[in-house]
Order: sequence, then C-alpha cells, then structure tokens
Amino acid sequence: MPLRDGMNLVAKEYVAAQTPHDPGVLVLSRFAGAAHQMAAALVVNPYDTLEVCEAIKHGLDMPREERAERWTTLMQGLERDDLEAWRNAFLTALEAADSAP
Repeated sequence: MPLRDGMNLVAKEYVAAQTPHDPGVLVLSRFAGAAHQMAAALVVNPYDTLEVCEAIKHGLDMPREERAERWTTLMQGLERDDLEAWRNAFLTALEAADSAP
C-alpha cells in the first residue's frame, strides 16, 4: 500500500495473481492513481493508522464470497482498462490537444 502514487502496477499485478476461488484482499492508498479504478479494494488514507488497521482487520475477517466478488470486480476493471484502452485514450487526448486553438 503506497503512501504516494507509484505502486499502481503492483496493485494490479497483485489482483491478477490471485486465485479466483480464494483471493486475497487489496488494501490500497487513496493517493494511488489506481484507487479510482480499483474501488472494490479497501481504499484507505495511509496516514490514518486506525483506518489502515481497521481495513487490514476487515480484509482478514472478510468472507470468501465477498473477497471473490471484490476480486471479480477488480479483474473486470483490469481487463476492460487494458493497454489498448489506455493507448486509445492517450491518442485521443493527443489528437484533441493538437486540434485545440
């Protein structure tokens, strides 16, 4: 769980590496750029020690069904927002900037 942005790929790799029938829980800093895309994670303020502790406890106590549902949501987001989607959005933004007055 990063305090600042920079661990986005690691968070995504963590999700992708999970066993679908018994996945772990992702605790993610709200300051990570991936937090908006990965809302099914337990998103916390890493400077709030109590909030982080509660999220870890919640993750440890989370029933398998809820973990699997969260994992499915996270994986669907990763599959939807893949490299091709990122590339297309980037090129669209470049074209829009190029045509701006």
